[in-house]
Amino acid sequence: GIGISEEHLDHIFDRFWRADPSRQRNGGGSGLGLSIVKAIVEAHGGQILMETEPNAGTLLRVLLPV
Repeated sequence: GIGISEEHLDHIFDRFWRADPSRQRNGGGSGLGLSIVKAIVEAHGGQILMETEPNAGTLLRVLLPV
């Protein structure tokens, strides 16, 4: 992606939330992906780490216990 603005960081794991509400579902997703990932990771005792820079990109790391 293009990175996430700081004002949106508190919401990125919320169901059906999108930073750009003008994007249509047919090309922009439903806003469920990260909430599903978070639920699965936490159910397995893991965590998600995020690095983001607006206009540069976002990196999400999933850490799962061995």
